[in-house]
Formats: sequence, structure tokens, C-alpha cells
Amino acid sequence: MKKSWLIGGLVCAAGTVIAGLMLMYSLPLDFKERSPVQPILFSHKLHAGANGIPCLYCHRYATNSRLAGIPSVADCRDCHLHISPESTEIKKLMGYWDKKVPIAWIRVNTLPDHVYFPHMMHIRAKLDCTACHGQVAAMERITRTSSLKMGWCLDCHRLHKASIDCWTCHI
Repeated sequence: MKKSWLIGGLVCAAGTVIAGLMLMYSLPLDFKERSPVQPILFSHKLHAGANGIPCLYCHRYATNSRLAGIPSVADCRDCHLHISPESTEIKKLMGYWDKKVPIAWIRVNTLPDHVYFPHMMHIRAKLDCTACHGQVAAMERITRTSSLKMGWCLDCHRLHKASIDCWTCHI
């Protein structure tokens, strides 16, 4: 009698561990809004699409940093002193400049603190930004397109023959 309880308990424990691992592998790494409304309506479709501005022009830290970065208010202002200065959204931009405050952009792609994702390593591996971020040049409002699940990342690493050692991505 005691033996069957022990075996049953071990089976339940093993099932719980397996279910936990499966859940960890399949759950999104964040539950935030996939396409948040930003303080200024910024069109990647216009900037990256119609105007052909490359990702790294604005996200210039991606080549040598963990984070891609966003342009400063001064960077946006430099172009928009001459381009569409009467637009409602550009007037909002200039308001941030006048107040000397940064624009409080809402992050679209976020990962938990225990996940290490260096943009620079992916750029050096010659991965196109669209692999993770989708067809941004066609997006009026930026939307997170990748699933940001551990399994999705592992599949990509396997496809590109990158390390799948835990310490590659987890700190």
C-alpha cells in the first residue's frame, strides 16, 4: 500500500515538472500590449518604408550595445525643423524639445531581466531586423510580431546553428 502511494507521488511530481517545463517553453516572455499607443504617432511605414530610412539610422546603438536605442528628441527635431513642421505630431515633438524632456515612448519589445539579448550579436550574425521585428517598414503603428517565447528563440538558434546553451541567453 505504501509503495503505491510513493509511486503515485513520484509520478505526480514528475508530471508537474514536465508540465512546468512545457509551460515555460511555450508562454510568451511578456504579456504587454503588442501595439501600444505612443505619445507621438510615429509611422515606421512613412520613415522606414516610404522614405527608406534604415533601421540603424535611428536605432544606432544596436551595433555595439545590448539595446538598440531610440533617437533623441534632438535627432528628430533636426530633420523636422524643415520637414512637415506644421504637422500636429511634429508640433508635439517640438513641445518636448521646448520643455527639454524626453519623449516617454512605450517599449513594444521587452524581455525579462533574466534574458540576455544583445542586438549587436544578432547584427554581427547578419540577421535582418525583420527576423524578430517583422515588416516594420509596412507598419503605421509598430506592433510586436514575434512570439518572444523561449521555444521560438531556440528554434531560431538551431536554424542558424547558434549556441543553445542556457548561459547564452540567461544571466
